[in-house]
Amino acid sequence: MDVTAYLTLTVVFLVLLGLIFSKVATDIILMSALAVLIVSGVLTPMEGLAGFSNPGVMTIAVLYVVASGLKETGAIQWIASRLLGQPDNVRHAMMKVVLPTSAMSAFMNNTAVVAMFIPSIQDWATRIKISSSKLLIPLSYAAILGGTCTLIGTSTNLVVDGLLQASVNVKLGMFSLAWVGLPVLLVGGTFLYLFADKLLPNKKGAIEQLGSAREYSVDVFVEEGGALCGKSIEEAGLRSLSYGYLVEIQREERILSAVAPDTQLNAGDILVFVGAPECARELRHIQGLSPVHGEVHKLDIAHHERCLVEAVIGPEFVGLDQSIRHSRFRTRFQAAILSVSRNGQRISGKIGDIYLQVGDTLLLETGQDFVGQYRSRRDFLLVSAINDSTPPVFEKAPIALYILLGMVALSATGILSILESALLAAGAMLATRCVSITKARRNIDLTVITVIAASFSLGAAMTKTGAADAIAQLMLFSDDLSPWLMLAMVYILTAIFTEIITNNAAAILMFPIAMSIADQIGVNYMPFVVAVMFAASASFITPLGYQTNLMVMGPGGYSAKDFMKVGVPMSFLVAVTSIVIIPQVWGF
Repeated sequence: MDVTAYLTLTVVFLVLLGLIFSKVATDIILMSALAVLIVSGVLTPMEGLAGFSNPGVMTIAVLYVVASGLKETGAIQWIASRLLGQPDNVRHAMMKVVLPTSAMSAFMNNTAVVAMFIPSIQDWATRIKISSSKLLIPLSYAAILGGTCTLIGTSTNLVVDGLLQASVNVKLGMFSLAWVGLPVLLVGGTFLYLFADKLLPNKKGAIEQLGSAREYSVDVFVEEGGALCGKSIEEAGLRSLSYGYLVEIQREERILSAVAPDTQLNAGDILVFVGAPECARELRHIQGLSPVHGEVHKLDIAHHERCLVEAVIGPEFVGLDQSIRHSRFRTRFQAAILSVSRNGQRISGKIGDIYLQVGDTLLLETGQDFVGQYRSRRDFLLVSAINDSTPPVFEKAPIALYILLGMVALSATGILSILESALLAAGAMLATRCVSITKARRNIDLTVITVIAASFSLGAAMTKTGAADAIAQLMLFSDDLSPWLMLAMVYILTAIFTEIITNNAAAILMFPIAMSIADQIGVNYMPFVVAVMFAASASFITPLGYQTNLMVMGPGGYSAKDFMKVGVPMSFLVAVTSIVIIPQVWGF
C-alpha cells in the first residue's frame, strides 16, 4: 500500500471512532472526512462529490416526498384502523402488528411506517389491555425485515444498488431481493410470534407514565355520514386514549355520563374528553370527528395547514380584563381556543365566557407559523407547538395509496427505473395536493442524504487507493477458505459495523471490501453484495444500530438489555437464513 492508502485507512478509522464515541453530528464527521480526502488529493472533487449524484441517493431523497404524501393523508392510520381489529391474546396482537408493518415497509420508508404506527399501536394496546412494550420492538423489527424484501424497502438497499451501478453497471430489480427477504421475514416473524411475548418486558412507556400533565377539556362532534356513525364507543377506538378519557356525551337535550363501551354513536353527538394537550392531537387523527367550537371553523387557514399550540398568558396580554369572546382572540391572533387550563386543572363552561388570567395555559388550533410569529411577543410567556398535530387529509388517503401502487407497478414491470417511477410518484403527490410543497421540502431529511452521499467518498477512496484490497487480503488468511466461510465473515463484519455505526455507513464501507474478496477468490461478487445489504439492515441487538429501534425505545419504556434479549437470537436466525439462501439464488 502507498501513502494514500494509509491516509485513507486513517481517515476511515477516525470516522469510526467519531461515530462510536463522539457527540459530534454524523453529517459533520463524514463531511469532514470528505473534505480531508479531497484536499489531500486522495480523491478529485468529482470523485469525492459523486455520491451526491448517485441514483440510489437521489431515489432516497425523492421517496421522502412520496412518504410525506402517505403521512399527510393519514394513509398508514387509514390502513391500520382496518387491520388491527380485536385480537384474542398477545401473540394474535403481535401478528396483527407484524404482517401489515412488514408489508408496508417493503414499499415505503420503514422509518415513516414506524413513526406513523407508534401512536396507533399505543392507543390500540391500551384499548385491548396489552402493554405496548409487548408490541413496539416487534413493530421495529417487522419494519426492518419487511424493508429487506424489495429494493425500495430500506435506504441501505438503494445505497448498495447505487454503488453496484457505479462500479459494475449492474441494476437490481424491484423484487430481486424477495427470494431472500421473504424467507428471512418468515423466520423472523415466526420467532417473534413464538418467543417475543416471553422475552419482552411488561412496562409502561413514557406516555403511559404521564401523571401530572396540564388537564384540558376537548369537545368534538360526530360528523353526519362520517366513519363513526353507528359504531360503538369501543369500536370507534374512543374507549381508552393514551392522553385522555371520554367524560360524557351530549345528545340533543340529554347528557350521557359514565358512558358504557357499547354505547352507539349518533351523528351530531358531542363528545367531551378530558386529558393532556396531546388528547386533542389524538382526536384530530380519528376520522369522523370535528371540533365543536365554531371559532375553529371560522379560521382563515386551510384544514391541513393547521396545528395545535400551547400558549401561556403573559402579564401584557391585551385581553386580560375581557372575556375571550369580547377580546376578539380569534381575529387578533388567527387562532381558535379549544380549551383553557388554570393551575393544572381544566376550566369548564363555555370558552367564550372565560376571563383569562396571567399564567392560564391555552390549547389553540392555529396556523403553522404561529409559534415563530408570537414566541417573542409579550402577550404570551411561552408558546410551543404540539408535535404531529396537523390533521391528516383522510379523503386523499386512497389517492396516495394508488400513487404508491402505480410507482411499484411501473418499476416492478421494468417500464421505468426506480428513480424515474419515484420522481413521477412524488410529482403526483404534489399535483394531487396529497402533500404541499412546503411540507414535502420539510420532510426531506437533508442530514440523512448528506451522511449517505458523503459516505460514498470513503468507499471510493478505499477502492481507488487499494485499501479495500489490503483489508480483503487480511481477511483471506488462508488459501483454502471456502466461499461460504468468506460470505459468513463479510456478513458478520457488516452486522457488527451496523450495530455500532449507521447502517448506510456500514454498507458503504463494506461494499468495496466485499467486491475485493470476491475478486481475489475468483467467484461471483453478487452473493457478497447481497450479504452486505442484508447484514447492514439486520440491526436488532442495540437501539443505536437502526433508527426505528431508537424510535420505539422511549414509547415502549425499553432499556438496551431488552433489545439484546430479543435481538441476539433474532440476529442469529436472520444471519443463518441469509447465509444459507443467498448462494442458492446468486451462485458463487
